[in-house]
Amino acid sequence: MPATHRLTAPAPGWTATTDVVVVGSGVAGLTAALNIRTAGLRVTVVTKAVLDEGSTRWAQGGVAAALGEGDTPEQHLADTLVAGAGVCDEQAVRVLVTEGPEAVRRLIALGAAFDTDAEGEILLTREGGHHRNRIVHAGGDATGAEISRALVAAVHADPEIELIEHALVLDLLTDAAGRTAGLTLHVMGEGQRDGVGAIRARAVVLATGGMGQVFSATTNPAVSTGDGVALALRAGAEVADLEFVQFHPTVFWVGPGAEGQLPLVSEAVRGEGAHLVDAAGTRFMVGQHELNELAPRDIVAKAITRQMAAQGAEHMYLDGRHFGARMWAERFPTILASCRAHGIDPVTEPIPVAPAAHHASGGVRTDLHGRTSVPGLYACGEVACTGVHGANRLASNSLLEGLVFAERIAHDLAERSAAGELPLREVDVAAARAATPVPLPAPEARARIQHLMSRGAGVLRSAGSMAEAAEGLAALAAGAAERAAEQKPADPRVETWEAANLLLVGTALVAAAARRTETRGCHWREDFPDRDDANWQRHLTTVLDAAGVRVREEHQNQ
Repeated sequence: MPATHRLTAPAPGWTATTDVVVVGSGVAGLTAALNIRTAGLRVTVVTKAVLDEGSTRWAQGGVAAALGEGDTPEQHLADTLVAGAGVCDEQAVRVLVTEGPEAVRRLIALGAAFDTDAEGEILLTREGGHHRNRIVHAGGDATGAEISRALVAAVHADPEIELIEHALVLDLLTDAAGRTAGLTLHVMGEGQRDGVGAIRARAVVLATGGMGQVFSATTNPAVSTGDGVALALRAGAEVADLEFVQFHPTVFWVGPGAEGQLPLVSEAVRGEGAHLVDAAGTRFMVGQHELNELAPRDIVAKAITRQMAAQGAEHMYLDGRHFGARMWAERFPTILASCRAHGIDPVTEPIPVAPAAHHASGGVRTDLHGRTSVPGLYACGEVACTGVHGANRLASNSLLEGLVFAERIAHDLAERSAAGELPLREVDVAAARAATPVPLPAPEARARIQHLMSRGAGVLRSAGSMAEAAEGLAALAAGAAERAAEQKPADPRVETWEAANLLLVGTALVAAAARRTETRGCHWREDFPDRDDANWQRHLTTVLDAAGVRVREEHQNQ
């Protein structure tokens, strides 16, 4: 499907050329870049802030892989399929769990230092949905920061990897046949590469992370505004499973009406034995699932939400007082410091927690090699929908997914390059000009979008709530179009481009969620409370065409 829309933006004032552009600098993006360089291709890494400021550095728990004695990829596969609630792509999960252990070992060889025991053996812990200890971690609860450190150091050590920081990607460039020819971007820098420019490339890899900022309360950093999904939609690519947004059950409750990025309390805390309790100290997860507090995240988030509603409470509690001061300091130093910074000492008091938007299980639809429906456009990490997560991501599978599928993309690009199938294509300037410019909302629309999405498409959804959200989002789009028609458009700049991306992603998410009339995984409909395999054990694919956002049902999962 050819591109039908593009962001309103000035014409590129500068142009660069490379072999592959990687957009994003988390575990997926930097792993892709390093492996693409190993294949002998030139790489330019574009990142929105600085190299280590994405979601990867905030990951606390760890990386799931079958590395422990007695554990096997088959067991890891079984746990992943259960968490995914019937809509995982089993072939993709099998790739993840079989290639995952070696991918982790390669990360260690690169320099990532995971926690070990006195004999040097890797320490493993458990998280929700896992029946085995298979989570490798670093710095107790600073796994993402250590992975990011190791990858950033490796990238800096390769002078042939070009870095463009403080850059927001805008739109894909294509040739006359709709194949990838590069992208446009806006650089908030100095020197020649300042403002809107273009990078011509043989392929583009999206590794832009998540879209948590579409909701008011999230664990995602401020840069997670769904830029990759929005670019892909405007480029004519398919996205899938957008309705499955995982709300992490234990996010630090910092007070009523709290918004923006909130502190995460890792699932590993429950993995080590912390209990979920109400104000009276009652463990309400006992008896609700065989794994109690370590049930899959959707089950725990729903249980907390129900308990809050039943008791008229704004939060529940996570009680780890029995750990003692030493364990908190050694195993969870980051969480301990975060809690104390917000006036709670988990050594002596329970932590107030409530669910918040955490991870997008859906995204830009890819095959097993990271290829999207637009030739030459790849995606990996949270921006992608590989089919691994299904309706609910299994804890700590996300970092592993980034590693495994980034390596697969690099391998595919190397093979295509060696076969002469990766030419530098001519940009179809006429097609780019013919695409409909997206009117830009005012910067303050961001808060309105987040409010509409949290109220209408948050943890608990219904036809009525999502209709209100859809109506509100449509009004924002109509208002932007009206101001543009009156020659009073919002200025094209980072804040308005981000608002436009959030508006498109929110609109697509609500459309998919309204279409799925059942409860499955992290998609919870109060008006359709039951899982309906007969009608809904399938994927929903969303596209953007001249008529707007369209959702279609895909094949039945077996």
